[in-house]
Amino acid sequence: MVGPDGALPLPWLEAPLRQALATRHAHALLIQGPQGVGQFELALTLAQAWLCEGVPGAKPCGHCASCRLVQSHSHPDLLVLLPEALREPLGWAVADDAEGSDAAGDKAGKRKPSKDIRVDEVRLAIAFAQTTSSRGQGKVVVLHPAERMNGVSANALLKTLEEPPGDARLLLSCAAPDALLPTIRSRCQVLPLPLPDVGLASAWLAQRSVAQPQVMLAATGGQPQDALDWVNEGIDAALWTRLPQQLARGESGALGAWPLARVVDTMQKLCHDAMRRAAGAAPRYFPSAAMPPPGRIELLAAWARELARVARHAEHPWSAALMVESLVQQAQQALAVPQRTHAARGLSVHSIE
Repeated sequence: MVGPDGALPLPWLEAPLRQALATRHAHALLIQGPQGVGQFELALTLAQAWLCEGVPGAKPCGHCASCRLVQSHSHPDLLVLLPEALREPLGWAVADDAEGSDAAGDKAGKRKPSKDIRVDEVRLAIAFAQTTSSRGQGKVVVLHPAERMNGVSANALLKTLEEPPGDARLLLSCAAPDALLPTIRSRCQVLPLPLPDVGLASAWLAQRSVAQPQVMLAATGGQPQDALDWVNEGIDAALWTRLPQQLARGESGALGAWPLARVVDTMQKLCHDAMRRAAGAAPRYFPSAAMPPPGRIELLAAWARELARVARHAEHPWSAALMVESLVQQAQQALAVPQRTHAARGLSVHSIE
């Protein structure tokens, strides 16, 4: 959202925000784009603009009473609907969360925060949208990420998307529009949010003391918010650059301390780049100089299939340490230099001798 200084939270959101304010007038808007490029921030900023009491239809002023209420997460006409697991990371945790857990008893209080947007929460959002606006600028519901709605939750929202009550507007944001029901997508006007310009995103990361920002941008597929999160978690450009050679030697390195889903994702990126190298193309996620020599395409293809199988069960409560050890062994085998290369090297050395 826009702060008192009038600055956007992410500089690359300027153009899409201007486009949305100039051309989008639907009661339901779906902001979709890759993860880590600011869908949630754009949704909040657009909601702030709709509720702003400054110049109508313009970028939020950041200093009117309505903007200050949005900034303090206390605007009576704005409801932000997030899964429990994302409320604290995104800075939208509320006191009621802890109180609700205590009221539900010890067992409920110990359960893991839900990663889904549940049907009872959607029904509360619908009831909120049906009430009268407190400040006269309408009601806004921000729902993120929309793909976290299960089938029951999504179906509960359909009627409101088709016939919104009064002056209510709904803002859905997501990174996986294909995971949404077609009936949800068809009832929303779509605002695509592409990957930001590399130069702009690199400068934003450099301002936050990220070393070699272009390496980290490539590592995360061009997603600057993810790149910053990785660096804050201890995954920097130096570590990322060492990984291909470490795995080619059968060394797990830092992978043993990572969540299994991230280990699998990293290996899938390395496998992808190794296959590109084997086909004569440049790698996408790792620097060219960091990659081992091109391997055998059939071994890499088999590795890719196995990683895809493991990825489907990455949240399974099996022994992560044993799984990582197995994955590292598979990586070493798949990245092995073809025998003919060894032979050629031996012949070359023999000839020189």
